[in-house]
Amino acid sequence: MNLNLIKLQIVELLYKHRKITTVAEELGLKQPTVTYHLKNLEQQLGEKLFESKMDKMILTESGKAFLHYAVKINALAAEAERVVKEFSNAGRGTLKIGASYVPATYILPQILGQFGEQHPGTTISLSVKPSPVIKEMLVNHEIDLGILSTESFYVPTLHSQSLCEDELVLVFAPTHEFAAQTRLSPSEIASAHFILHDMESSTRQLTNKWFERSGVTPRAHILLDSLEAIKQSLMGGRHVSFISRLAVEDEVARGKLMMRTIPDYNFQRHIFYSYNRDRHYSPLIGLFIDLIRTINI
Repeated sequence: MNLNLIKLQIVELLYKHRKITTVAEELGLKQPTVTYHLKNLEQQLGEKLFESKMDKMILTESGKAFLHYAVKINALAAEAERVVKEFSNAGRGTLKIGASYVPATYILPQILGQFGEQHPGTTISLSVKPSPVIKEMLVNHEIDLGILSTESFYVPTLHSQSLCEDELVLVFAPTHEFAAQTRLSPSEIASAHFILHDMESSTRQLTNKWFERSGVTPRAHILLDSLEAIKQSLMGGRHVSFISRLAVEDEVARGKLMMRTIPDYNFQRHIFYSYNRDRHYSPLIGLFIDLIRTINI
């Protein structure tokens, strides 16, 4: 089977754009050429990959299965080209990093600045996504390195190592009624006006586990998907929330927020760095990991 990369790129881009004309423009090809490659691929596979509906190209069930592998192969091909070029461009290259919100906001800025000064020929791209998405991006070879806040995890294709603990704490304003109490019970916390994080976040998942294990349910709550929005809402004085200690240390030091240890909290969450075992361990990845391990978090 003549399964060349251009055919795989066409499948991925056609899924993204839904139009052959747009795919042709992006690849610098003529529209009949793109159509020919697609039809040829479908003939080779003996399956229809796309159907035309309302002037858009939509994946069939067979197409969805094929796309899964096309994306992986395209990512590996791009990675291979980029890694090989690093050897002919000493001190230069591109490093693709994915990070969950806490490390991306409160750890990486200092490290990225320092790494840029030490290696000015390097281009770094940073994708900020929830931890489960970062793991998926690593598995699919979409990024070189992941920095994520999560509970311990095991994915066979990923190497992961803890950098530091990322403890959750109960946070509220100095004007909140909890400020006068040094110890709080689960039922007292559940009775407060609670702010919950977005469902995809590891903080929300641990929060849900704590409520379930404690046998309580938050009486009243609002849902916010921005940590900064949560902190600003807490400063209003009415609400409480579970937040990473790393994310509120500055506000607590300045007296804008207060934090307490969460009662009966037996979960452990860490900041991990992780990379795909099947990816070539390039000098850039090694240099970045060496730097991040020297930072006092």
